[in-house]
Amino acid sequence: MTIVTGGGGFIGSHLVELLVARGEKVRVVERPEADVAHLPAEVEVVRADVRDREAVLRAVSGARFVYHLAANPNLWAPDRRSFDEVNHQGTIHVLDAALESGCERVLHTSTESILTKRASDGPIDENVKIELTDAVGPYCLSKLLAERAAMDRARAGGPVFIANPTMPVGPGDRGLSPPTRLVLDFCQGRLPALLECTLNLVDVRDVADGLVRILEHGRPGRRYLLAGENVTLRGLLEALSRLTGQPVPGWNVPYNVALLVAWASEWWADHVSGMAPKATLTGVRLARRIMHFEPTRSRQELGLRNRPLLESLTDMIEWLGVAGTSKETDVR
Repeated sequence: MTIVTGGGGFIGSHLVELLVARGEKVRVVERPEADVAHLPAEVEVVRADVRDREAVLRAVSGARFVYHLAANPNLWAPDRRSFDEVNHQGTIHVLDAALESGCERVLHTSTESILTKRASDGPIDENVKIELTDAVGPYCLSKLLAERAAMDRARAGGPVFIANPTMPVGPGDRGLSPPTRLVLDFCQGRLPALLECTLNLVDVRDVADGLVRILEHGRPGRRYLLAGENVTLRGLLEALSRLTGQPVPGWNVPYNVALLVAWASEWWADHVSGMAPKATLTGVRLARRIMHFEPTRSRQELGLRNRPLLESLTDMIEWLGVAGTSKETDVR
């Protein structure tokens, strides 16, 4: 039995499809309210909140392999404490339950956003050393603490593996993660300006393949970087412009202005709307960091290959149903 926590999510659903296609018996562990209608019919679904240790222990019982993807991937939450509760403490619950149940291998899915440093002037590889003070905001701190928990258990002899995907793009993002929201806003003409920054974008299907390769061929306690193409935000929007005809914004927002807008957006979200803000402080602060990644060791060790970014973006906007400058969107 192979278990995928967060299997109804963007990366998780692609991983589940890949595992089922390989003939594996899959159990998805998802929070009670999560949509799982899009998953293959033969998949077993167990409802459990990763914050509930006993529920997690029951959900992973009998597992041979566990892929842990369940997390809050957003950069803002109405209650900031939920980041630690879900991303950090929830990870500890899954890791410990898997190990206590005798699981042969467990993979923790981390993120690239915790690999950035306060002071850095070069590409980031798998061996970068990160301090807690490097974390940007509560989301990044929760994910960094979760990765440290996974590393600790691997050092203690546990069969724990770590994957750090960069920003996933491609079809199937029903929850509209930050990169998908960015693409959607641009394609619908809702991005009046841009903040210059560097991104690393990787096809979500390549991430799913990479996770399987890590669990099968990786080494416990070793970080594996699942990265794609390094591109500036302007370069990304120019590529999308060629695909959709939507013009690239001509105004570059100064960093301090973007920071002020993010502060105001979060204040409004916190105290008035209760809805996710258009800009977040974590997102703006990350934009000032070096986000250029060099995954040579991971690619060589695992035999990873990546789709061209343009192919991923083409499939993404086709799935989103965005045509030209149309304001209508069909998110299937």
